[in-house]
Formats: sequence, structure tokens, C-alpha cells
Amino acid sequence: MKSPRAYVTSPQAYLWVAGTVFLLALPLYLDRFWLQAGLFAMAAAIGAIGINLLTGATGQLSMGHAFFLAVGAYSYCVLAGESGVENGHRLTGLGLPTWLAAVLAVLVAGVAGGLFSPIAGRLRGAYLGIATLALIFIGQHVLFNASDLTGGFNGRAVPPLSLFGIDFDDSETVIAAVPFQSAEKLWYVALLALIGCGLFARGVLRGRPGRAMNAVRDHRIAAGVMGVPVARYRAAVFVLSSMYAGLAGVLIALVFQRTVPEYFGVILSLEFLAMIVIGGLGTVAGAVVGAVFVSLLPQILTHYSDTLPLVSAPGTGGVAPGEASRYLYGAAVVAVVLFLPGGLTRLITSRKTPRE
Repeated sequence: MKSPRAYVTSPQAYLWVAGTVFLLALPLYLDRFWLQAGLFAMAAAIGAIGINLLTGATGQLSMGHAFFLAVGAYSYCVLAGESGVENGHRLTGLGLPTWLAAVLAVLVAGVAGGLFSPIAGRLRGAYLGIATLALIFIGQHVLFNASDLTGGFNGRAVPPLSLFGIDFDDSETVIAAVPFQSAEKLWYVALLALIGCGLFARGVLRGRPGRAMNAVRDHRIAAGVMGVPVARYRAAVFVLSSMYAGLAGVLIALVFQRTVPEYFGVILSLEFLAMIVIGGLGTVAGAVVGAVFVSLLPQILTHYSDTLPLVSAPGTGGVAPGEASRYLYGAAVVAVVLFLPGGLTRLITSRKTPRE
């Protein structure tokens, strides 16, 4: 067992410190496009960590992750927004402090997961996947028709976050003679949330709950014989995964500044499954790497569509960036399944390490 000094002086510790400093300084040099792309990647990484706890670590297939992102995003809008008329719809809003609305939105997503958890605790494999897929269709119906809450097809505006007297809107905030706008300010909130969620998930996976979750995934009957309450663990992990998705939904709403029902569909759930397969099942690092790959790929293709062969802007002929990105990470999923079962994180680590 390594001493604390050995951990502090290890190369991994220096890499973590260097990476943290790099991410803290990055908003000072990037333009708004790349800041928004990075913010979306961090929000996607939080959601990917949640589904990796459920699917990668516990072995429960979920096709309804986008539903809980929508619950988080729209709960924040309803709790923090004001009542009024927008795009011909009379919207309901409670006008709560935005920081409180964000916390409550995550809890609402957890409650939604808790209501479904009895089913999640008893179903497995394709049966659970089909059951969670039904959540997407139910959610889409509610989002399009509950116009007083969601704004209908056109969605509703997202109230900017306000925390410690700082408004995370487009107004300029000067700190230590450095101007910060909405993207720069949100960057540090998202980074702090990602680090916190990653460390918590890492602790869960490396502790007793993680060993129980892996036992449930690898052999359900044997885990029950050893005294692991299988149904209870499945239900609890489903709730935890829903809360991660709710937080990701809040961050995505804050980044885009508008929630649109069409975004929270089946494609989004499939993208989250692709993230954890490409990055690596059952690890925090795999979820983050896969989320960065899948979420940044369409942004990069869109940004450089004028110079890339066969890729063109939407509506101008050729392959649209969104379609090209799906082809590429679809091919990546096949390649990972066939040749790299450990995901892209296996390429990063040259030696076999314990699951995080």
C-alpha cells in the first residue's frame, strides 16, 4: 500500500494538477464557440457518469436517460422562471432563487427516477431497456403538450443562474481586472460540478457499494446468495443516475439558454450509450473521455465544415456535420466493441488498472 507521500509525488498527481491548472486557465484564451462546446462536453460528461454507474457498473440497460435530462432542464425553468406570456403561451413559473431552483431540479429528477425505480429494481437487460424507452415517448408527449410548463414546440427561455451575487448572464463581470462573460463564468461552475460528480462516483465505485454493483452486474444470483440486496441496489443506482442526468440537464439548459422538447429524444439517449461504450464501461474516466469524443465531434465538424472533404453546412449538399458525426462515432462503437473492449481509456493507460 502506498504512503500518502507516494501519492503526492506520483506522476499521476502532477498530471492531475497540470490538467486542473490548464482547465482553469482555458476560458481566458478560448473564444465563445469553443467555450460553449467545452461547456456542453462537461455537461454531457456528468450525464455520462450517471449512466455509466447504471449500465457500466451495475449492468442495467437504460434507454431513457434523455427523459431525466429533460426533467432536470424543465424543472429548473419552471422553478426559477417567472409566470408570463412567451410565444403565445402563458407560462407558469415559481420565481425561486436560481441556485435553489437548480438544486431542487436535481432532486426532482431523482424523485422521477425513484418513481420508476421499483420497475428498474425488478427488470434487467432488454426488458429494462424497453421499459425505459417508454419514458422517452411519454416525456416527448408531455413536453409538446404541457405548454404552460414547457412552452410547447418552441420551448421556453432559461433564467440565467445567479450565485454569490454573480449573475451568469451576458453582462460583464470584472474579477481581478479580468472581464468574464456568461460562458467564462459558467465554465467554472460546470468544471466544479464535473469534478465533484466525478470524485463522488469514483468513491462509490471504489468502495463497498461499487463492489456490490459489480457483483450484481457480473452474476446477479451469486450476488444475492452473498447477501447483496439486488433489487435495492438496482433501484438506488437508478435514482442516483437520474440525479446525475438532472444536473446535466440543468447545465445544458444554462448553456443553450433555451429548452426545446425535440432535443430530449431517443437520439440523445443513444448518444449517451455511445459515450460510455466508446470511453469505457464502468469507469469515471471512460464516461468523461466518451462524452468529450461524442459531444465535441459534431461541433468540430460544424466549425471546419468548409475545409473538410464530403462535409458541408446543413442544406448545402453533401453530408451534414451532425450526420457525419453519427457515422463516425457509430463506427467508433463497432471498432471499440470488436478491438478495444476497454474503450478509449485502455489506450490512455498502458497497464491494467482497477475499475474506478
